[in-house]
Amino acid sequence: ITIFIDLKANRLKMNVIDHVREMAAAGLHSNVRIISSLLLTMSTNNPELFSPSQKYQLLVYHADAVFHDKEYRNAACKYNMALQQKKVISKTSKVRPSSTGGTASAVQAQNLPSEIEVKYKIAECYTILKLDKDAIAVLEGIPSRQRTPKINMMLANLYRKAGQERSAVTSYKEVLRQCPLALDAIIGLLSLSVKGAEVASITMDVIQSIPNLDWLSVWIKAHAFIHGGDNQRAINTICSLEKKSLLRDNVDLLVTLADVYFRAGDTKNSILKFEQAQMLDPYLIKGMDVYGYLMAREGHLEDVEVLGGRLFNISDQHAEPWVISGCHSFYSKRYSRALYLGAKAIQLNSNSVQALLLKGVALRNMGRVQEAIIHFREAMRLAPCRLDCYEGLIDCYLASNGIREAMGMANNIYKTLGANAQTLTILATVCLEDPMTQEKAKTLLDKALAQRPDYIKAVVKKAELLSREQKYEEGIALLRNTLANQSDCVLHRMLGDFLVAVNDYQEAMDQYSIALSLDPNDQKSLEGMQKMEKEESPTDATVELDGDDMEGSGEEGDLEGSDSEAAQWADQEQWFGMQ
Repeated sequence: ITIFIDLKANRLKMNVIDHVREMAAAGLHSNVRIISSLLLTMSTNNPELFSPSQKYQLLVYHADAVFHDKEYRNAACKYNMALQQKKVISKTSKVRPSSTGGTASAVQAQNLPSEIEVKYKIAECYTILKLDKDAIAVLEGIPSRQRTPKINMMLANLYRKAGQERSAVTSYKEVLRQCPLALDAIIGLLSLSVKGAEVASITMDVIQSIPNLDWLSVWIKAHAFIHGGDNQRAINTICSLEKKSLLRDNVDLLVTLADVYFRAGDTKNSILKFEQAQMLDPYLIKGMDVYGYLMAREGHLEDVEVLGGRLFNISDQHAEPWVISGCHSFYSKRYSRALYLGAKAIQLNSNSVQALLLKGVALRNMGRVQEAIIHFREAMRLAPCRLDCYEGLIDCYLASNGIREAMGMANNIYKTLGANAQTLTILATVCLEDPMTQEKAKTLLDKALAQRPDYIKAVVKKAELLSREQKYEEGIALLRNTLANQSDCVLHRMLGDFLVAVNDYQEAMDQYSIALSLDPNDQKSLEGMQKMEKEESPTDATVELDGDDMEGSGEEGDLEGSDSEAAQWADQEQWFGMQ
């Protein structure tokens, strides 16, 4: 009873600002918004009612409540009003020092919301509103010695997005100086081409002083390989980490490993690792956009639809479920809808590489090549070691007869990332477009297949070249050897085409059937089968093998979209600013 009486007595001594502060601390945002709004109106009508410091507090608490309601432009305005009020406090405190000495003003200052925190909140509002320059200006207004780790981290990310790499590196290093285990800051530095050894040296003292952190230096090495484009060494390093008993079945490691397998062109292992991660964490969102893309590319559209619906139930405020649904639409040849979904994903996360690629291929297949090029270039800027970004841009150049630009890009990739199966195949793909460089293409593809005999894109391009030369028996042998170790819709369909060319109709029909069982939506296999069924006699059968029929499993279908669907989604495209 005594305690209750004391509490009641203390509450009676509290002024109205103390009550508002208590509600704000308790998370009663809607209540704070109402009462602070009323009190601020009272203050406007009677300026003597509250002191400058009390009005400052009311403005900050009101702005916090508005921020919680996701009214970011309104919140930024209120926070700026609070900062203006803070200047009034500073002026009055200089002009009229406290008669009771510094003690009262010091106590009052301790109760006031931090001015630095208010500036951070303003920057947060601007970032959400895509006003990055304004956010940088606010954060740069905070003296460097007063910047907390989260301020430096936000600055680093904003600098990186704006292309100010040197400033971004400085800010990331400052984060690590204060928090040596800030792993996202480590990834940020590595993505900006800072050497792995230099990054590791910043965290070395912590690694040596804390037990069971010996894995961290290996983790840093793995991410250095990833951002250096050395996918195979990255895979080996992550596998060595994943096998350690303390880190076995870590979801983040599995997603990273799946992503590196994807970058290396190993679709089978990438899907396997994504599925393993998903089993361990049914609510996993990170990386699921890549997984959904791979599943759609492999023809598992029903599974992709289920995956997208499940992720929407988890969160529709992430880009991943929108990208997955977009991939489903794209591979169902609904390009306008895919475009809309890709734009929505970019709205939610402008750094989503997969969303940019989705929108890029949708625009390309709708004939809007120049707009597609812009999206592929932005994807390249965000992920300079992801070859699919370059492939998309090269496809756009080739679609607009820009063979010289495509060749320049392919040569640049080859020189920058080295002669591996993927870069050799990309260069060969461009060479195949020029009659003068057919022999060079053949040499490049042979080198690629010597490194990785199971690399499907190289097999597809080599088969395309053999069909041009009418070397059908050699093409059949190549495809049979590849299919002995893996099953792929495009390879089975191409083998069917080659078998038709040598008049082996029965097995050709079998190969088309296998292709359709792997991807029921593969129109070219269906057309091949229907063409054979319409032939009156086997002796009259002929086959047309062209570049379009020989597209790899990573290609994205026909260029014709649905006019009716384009009209249906036109309003949404304008709404999301896609024109």
